[in-house]
Amino acid sequence: MDEYSRFVDWDKMDATVQSQDAKGLTCTEFQDFKQPARQGHWAKNHSLRAKVYQKLISNIPCRTVTPDANVYRDVVVKLVGKRNSSSLPLPEFVDNSLIPTYCLNAEGIGAVRKIILCIENQFPDISFCPALPSVIALLLHYSKDEAECFEQVCRILACNDPSKRLIDQTFLAFQSSCMTFGDLANKYCKAAHKLMVAVSEDVLDVYSDWQHWLFGELPLVYIARVFDVFLVEGYKVLYRVALALLKIFRKVRGGQCMESGSIQQEIRAFVRDIATSVPPERLLEKAFAIRLFSRKEIQLLQMANEKALQQKGITVKQKR
Repeated sequence: MDEYSRFVDWDKMDATVQSQDAKGLTCTEFQDFKQPARQGHWAKNHSLRAKVYQKLISNIPCRTVTPDANVYRDVVVKLVGKRNSSSLPLPEFVDNSLIPTYCLNAEGIGAVRKIILCIENQFPDISFCPALPSVIALLLHYSKDEAECFEQVCRILACNDPSKRLIDQTFLAFQSSCMTFGDLANKYCKAAHKLMVAVSEDVLDVYSDWQHWLFGELPLVYIARVFDVFLVEGYKVLYRVALALLKIFRKVRGGQCMESGSIQQEIRAFVRDIATSVPPERLLEKAFAIRLFSRKEIQLLQMANEKALQQKGITVKQKR
């Protein structure tokens, strides 16, 4: 077993990811990673993917003072101490998101909670980030220890390149991305959008789930392939994959009877069982086959939606 095995329950993992037949890491320039990422070049080699993630994440431009592994070793003792990590409360900003197990062992599941607690301590400006438990659970697979995983997640959160949007950290950013997803669905997935409008009481409610399809419901082998490309190409990849999921859902389930109150749960269940419909390669193929928007188009939509929300005074999640 390799050095990136500490948090993984190998009995639950797909045996193929342990194979060591993948070629070594030959990419040197950032752009060299684009095709190998899309083709799943390191998907069959656990330790190679770990090394790729280290390289890609270490290249993210960050705030000058970004917490690192040493900060984690210091604060985790003060924040967690001898408490049982499995019972640590999750902060409000993850919005009741469950920690996906992603074939982690018990130590791994506890580690996710500890890392989230330390991130809450180090990033007081994060107010809404439901994708965080999933991102941490995924990155633990490719980390030697908790401190290394913490440092990688901090670099993603502290990215300060305005052209490189990574993870939404406020309700305003999250909600505007849901509206943007709706705009893109309406424009590029007309048949699926028409179905959503027909079977839902509020289509934005359905689309407000789009990130949860990826970070929460999508099985490990799928989200890892998506994350490979996300680290190279950025946020627009998430929109592409979610739109592909919507298209596949309409194709597979479109002719079946659906109740308006249950459409969100039906899509979630469909995404959880996506392996019965398409393999990861096909999902990515469909995502990149959408003749689609540029990063510029997404930025303009996002800015317009943020402005519209601010004008309505919707900047924080209302407590129900």
